[in-house]
Amino acid sequence: MTTRRIAAAVLSRSGNNPAPYAANKPLEVKTLELADPKPGEVLVRIDAAGLCHSDLSVINGDRPRPMPMALGHEAAATVLALGDEGDGSLAVGDRVVLVFLPSCGHCVACASGQGYLCANAAAANGKGELMQGGSRLSCDGQDVHHHLGVSAFATQAVVDRRSLVKIDKDIPPETAALFGCAVLTGVGAVMNTAQVRPGESVLIYGLGGVGLAALLGALAAGAQPVVAVDPFPEKRALALELGAAAAVAPGEDADLFGADVVIETVGKAAVLAHAYKAAKRGGRIVTVGLPNPAETLEINALSLVAEGKTLIGSYMGSSIPSRDIPRYIALWKAGRMPVEKLLTSVSPLEEINELMDKLAQGKAVRQVIVPAW
Repeated sequence: MTTRRIAAAVLSRSGNNPAPYAANKPLEVKTLELADPKPGEVLVRIDAAGLCHSDLSVINGDRPRPMPMALGHEAAATVLALGDEGDGSLAVGDRVVLVFLPSCGHCVACASGQGYLCANAAAANGKGELMQGGSRLSCDGQDVHHHLGVSAFATQAVVDRRSLVKIDKDIPPETAALFGCAVLTGVGAVMNTAQVRPGESVLIYGLGGVGLAALLGALAAGAQPVVAVDPFPEKRALALELGAAAAVAPGEDADLFGADVVIETVGKAAVLAHAYKAAKRGGRIVTVGLPNPAETLEINALSLVAEGKTLIGSYMGSSIPSRDIPRYIALWKAGRMPVEKLLTSVSPLEEINELMDKLAQGKAVRQVIVPAW
């Protein structure tokens, strides 16, 4: 088996990484060895990769992962080589969107059309390995773990065939990358998990990439009104530009209570408890945020029955990537879901720590890096 040398942003410690990251540099751009893809795997060139709070949560320790790890899980890429010929549906030169959870295809969840609940894929992600086991990344003879089966903050990556979806070649990579996590999660939470119907009201807590994608999804689904809560004026202004009927700061949302559907994207138990209260009697509350594992949720137990509320967890937007990414791209092409407006900036890989500072400070929606190759 041969290897190739790539550049990748590597995290050596999860947690105890003090800010500002620009000064302390928890992520180091290193030269790594990348092994050839095995049968069922694909070698890709990373064309664009988005920064997400799921990356930040590994750095700050909210989502502990095995170290060292090459981060990044939301990306658009180009196929460079196949581990085997497969079914002929993928070829060198194809453009793809990478997704952060593959599926084994044979467990009960996968057989039930719920690949987003695949325990085998979740176990591989938790161990920092690919679906077939082990790592294809190393540095000076030491394995480097994969982040969510992708490790996209790099010039190249090897991923499982089920960690990508083929797309048209005319989509700008900076936009295409966002479909792999922000759109898949946010729009999926609205359309798949909440199953929002035309004319229903939707209230969204948190206007990061996922929250704003949920707003776009709610509008595309015909929800009215769609309103949002976020502490940052710039994000509230963008929500209004995208079509929100109202966007207010936390503590100013009392008039927005009583929505049919409430989407929580912040990843804080206290915000989720507040979002639960904001739903109407019989309302549906969907949470997609990833809080620190130590946080616990307190709600009035009686209200689940007496108020007929439904609290639903949504991982990866309850999505089937091969089905949903083409659907969402079709909505984007039709002008019904302007995903490109979520893009804050495009930067080189070497600025990764500075970009993480902006993400942690809430100063960006979706920043994208374009690795040099």
